[in-house]
Amino acid sequence: MAEGYLTTHVLDTARGVPAKGIAITLFRLSGEGREKIAEAVTNDDGRTDSPILPKDRFATGQYELIFHTGSYLDATGVPPESPRFLTDIPIRFGISDPAAHYHVPLLLSPFGYSTYRGS
Repeated sequence: MAEGYLTTHVLDTARGVPAKGIAITLFRLSGEGREKIAEAVTNDDGRTDSPILPKDRFATGQYELIFHTGSYLDATGVPPESPRFLTDIPIRFGISDPAAHYHVPLLLSPFGYSTYRGS
């Protein structure tokens, strides 16, 4: 039985604060396409209230997190563009260890982002 789990969070590096209220969608990828397996919204700390992929649903494979950042950037007063430079940010990654904690954060600014495998 897998004991691993997946967490994420979003930090607004332009403002130096956690990014509250960002909708996140998690997909499992396969040869047939992708399957939506979770949705969450970041809390006051920029994190989801629980693991976005908990132990009971955790499995090795390919995944995609989509961070829906457009409305967050609108709400923070970033001058709007048409279209906005960043609206949805997809991050694809693999999970190979069924017993590990995977943490995939997003560091966000209006015109760029980065990610890494955290702990």
